[in-house]
Amino acid sequence: MPRKKKVVRRKKAAPGSTGLSPKETAAPPGAAAQELAAAVEADGGAVIGHFRDPFGVRDLLLAVLPTDRVEPTPYQRDASDTHVKRLMNAIEKIGSYLDPIVAIRHEKAYWTPNGNHRLQAMKKLGAKSITALLVPESEIAFKILALNTEKAHNLREKSLETIRMLRALAEGCAKSESDFAFEFEDPVYLTLGLCYESRPRFSGGAYQPVLRRVDDFLDLALTKALVERERRAQTVLQLDEAVSEVVRKLKERGLESPYMRTFVVARINPTRFSKAPAFDFDEVFGKMISSVTRFKVDKIRQEDIARTGGAPEPEE
Repeated sequence: MPRKKKVVRRKKAAPGSTGLSPKETAAPPGAAAQELAAAVEADGGAVIGHFRDPFGVRDLLLAVLPTDRVEPTPYQRDASDTHVKRLMNAIEKIGSYLDPIVAIRHEKAYWTPNGNHRLQAMKKLGAKSITALLVPESEIAFKILALNTEKAHNLREKSLETIRMLRALAEGCAKSESDFAFEFEDPVYLTLGLCYESRPRFSGGAYQPVLRRVDDFLDLALTKALVERERRAQTVLQLDEAVSEVVRKLKERGLESPYMRTFVVARINPTRFSKAPAFDFDEVFGKMISSVTRFKVDKIRQEDIARTGGAPEPEE
């Protein structure tokens, strides 16, 4: 049963009390940064600067990397062609590339958890190299990805990215799913990600409200959590099949709306008006599957659907 989320109040920091002073950021690089710098040079890149992060006090390198050695992390969303073209036009208009990507070294290549659109734009412009902010600790890539605000994700993109991240982390990791709450952001993304993988045109937005009431991070090892996520995704897809049948019958009666699926799911959602702090996933979805089989299609009017709020179904 999902736990009630604890509200943590942020402590107010005194001005100038955190991190390093400007001069302290110029301290000599540590062993890991020196090793990374040597690898960059061996890979055909050039290290053009080093500094210590003024907030996190970790070593960072500013480097120029060959574009053919840089790729996005394998678990993040696919690049948007529209956004890449917009960046290409901006770079050409300015005549300079001024926004370094963030990268980590992976084997003999470089992964960027934040900067894929910029990378693809530079590659399509034929650039030989790209400026990058290099982080020596490869594990931080998962945290960087959670902070990626280069282009807003839609629900499908975010969910697919998050489930790919879980799979990547699960390889040889004994930690539990709940240990990566920051990286995953919301347990709903994990369940929906598997739904989208199974059914690319799945309308996840219709199920997001109920999942937020019943889904939580699991205190299971990542490999076991993935099995449980797959089971939950199959339950959601089972419900979606029954909901699709109701939507079909409503359309046969001449009723039309971009919110049709959202309307049906809301009607059978037992948590919708409940003030209970927590719910059981299987209990709630069991009730919904039972309710949708008894849905009274003949009693629904067009004005009932018109009052439904939320985003239209094609948002995915």
